[in-house]
Amino acid sequence: MVHYFKTLLGFAVIGSLHLSGWAQSDWPKAKPVTLVVAFAPGASTDIVARSLTQKLNELTGGNFIVENKGGAGGNIATSQVKRSTPDGYTILVHSVAFAVNPSLYADAGYDALKDFVPVALGPKTPNIFTVNTSVAAKTLPELVEAAKKAPFNYASSGIGTTTHLSMERLKTAAKIDIVHVPYQPAAAINAVVAGHTQIASTSMPPAVPMIKSGKLKALAVTSATRSPLLPDVPSITEFGYKEFDDYTWFGFMAPAGTPPDVVNKLNVALNRAMASADVVERFAQLGMASSPNTTIEFNNFLKAEVPKWAAVVKSSGAKVD
Repeated sequence: MVHYFKTLLGFAVIGSLHLSGWAQSDWPKAKPVTLVVAFAPGASTDIVARSLTQKLNELTGGNFIVENKGGAGGNIATSQVKRSTPDGYTILVHSVAFAVNPSLYADAGYDALKDFVPVALGPKTPNIFTVNTSVAAKTLPELVEAAKKAPFNYASSGIGTTTHLSMERLKTAAKIDIVHVPYQPAAAINAVVAGHTQIASTSMPPAVPMIKSGKLKALAVTSATRSPLLPDVPSITEFGYKEFDDYTWFGFMAPAGTPPDVVNKLNVALNRAMASADVVERFAQLGMASSPNTTIEFNNFLKAEVPKWAAVVKSSGAKVD
């Protein structure tokens, strides 16, 4: 946000009315706005971006397109957008990994709080702990007690993901040792269904169909409250783990120096798009929900998320070189 206010001050000094008027009248119509998605097609981040592009076109009169730039846990896309011209025509669409990676990687290539202007927080979904139907435990406390007596392993969506770190937080709090087996996001839930691991810690979208079809047992969601999508599944806080409120979330960021009026215009458009009935329904089917938020609110959210996950990365010992 330092860059954000420096930009605002710069406009005032060199002729704010002219520059601001240009941005307001022309953006985003001068050329296509590229939403650079930090992961491959079909990933949850990609689904979020593509769910909103047509709405953004309608609301702004612009042409929003999606470009997938996967790799290095999202760092390749992030570095690309960081280096792009800060004119509002290149926007990063990322997940919570945006806040995790600077502490997870020896060199993620960016500073989450300095190199970008937060535009809007998108939808979020709790992580969820599930077990293979052969596991006797029917509740999270029963699983904790079983893990103290017998070896277990768990699948997650990869080293350093919040699905990995949420389980590591539980292990620390419950004083248990469960072996981590990282998978690609789409493969993690299939691993526990097939019995390759007894437990899975994943985001909700891939887990919900398996739970509803009876192929998995759900033990707890990692948010402070229950999820409306699975109201019968307890929140982890109901079992005494009071510090938990872990989500997989998605966000929109612009390179530092992007004009404030453009950022605000995109924030308004994104909030309106996410509030439209068909998008709300689409997100709900995936176990996601969004809430209206300002750029300042998203910035404050990031200021809390970055150190929170840095502490979890440190305590878990997770690292990616």
